[in-house]
This record gives sequence, structure tokens and C-alpha cells, in this order.
Amino acid sequence: MRLIFGNSEAVAQFVANLTPGCENGFGKCQAIGVGDDETGELVAGMVFHDWQPGPGLIQISSASKSPRWLTANVRYMMFSYPFDQIGCQMVVLQVSANNERMVRIAKAFGFTPYLIKRMRGRDEDGYVFTLTDDDWRNSKFTRKYHGQALSA
Repeated sequence: MRLIFGNSEAVAQFVANLTPGCENGFGKCQAIGVGDDETGELVAGMVFHDWQPGPGLIQISSASKSPRWLTANVRYMMFSYPFDQIGCQMVVLQVSANNERMVRIAKAFGFTPYLIKRMRGRDEDGYVFTLTDDDWRNSKFTRKYHGQALSA
């Protein structure tokens, strides 16, 4: 898998197309794509949106066509961008309570879950997950990368 930078509009549209309820897109955002090494095809994307510089918050949304996209380097860059490059102190992620796989992944990454009744509509609960820069830096997923150059 290789990281794709500088094509935020196309990556954001890719993620929006794969995300139920995201018909209006993300507005002003930055995005990182993930391409398949063999085919060059865009297989996943991460969109950073709703940046609030005052409190240092940003939301992340992601989608993929393949579960193979979330390699260690991609995972590291996913959080290095907000925490190391733009100075966030917290990343926020919203997930349907019905999306058991993503709920499991968010918890494994160290996000703190908050269940919100009806967040996704009258018949669908959702989670708001938060991940602070401190929790990310102390995560089992990131400790080995600090101070090292990162390759895609």
C-alpha cells in the first residue's frame, strides 16, 4: 500500500461515496489516499475535516474497499498528520453503533467511546470516539515509530 498526498478532493469524494449519509461531502478538508501497490487503484482514504484550531480538534472519516489497507505505516500516518503536522490535541471519530468492526478497531486504537442514542437517526445509535495526542503517543501502535523516518 502506498500513501497518496495532494489529491484531497478526489480522496474525499471516494470516502463520501462509500459513507452512508455523507451525500453533502466534507466541505473544507484535507485527505490522504491509500493506493494498491499492484494496481495503483485507490482502495482507501482518510479525510480530516471540521478543523477547530482554537481547541485543537479535528474529525476523521475513513472508508475502504479492502481490509488490507490499514498497514502499520498507514495507521501511523493517519494520526501523525493531525497530531504531529497540524498540532491537534484531539481527533474525533463518529461511528454507527451497528458498525461493529469499526467500533472494535476504534477501541483497539485507544479511542474513548461515548454512545449517543439516536445519533444516526431515530432508529440508529452512534458513537463519538475521541483520541488525544497523549493517548496516541502512548499507544502500542505508535511507540516504535517516534523519532523514525516513515515510508509509505
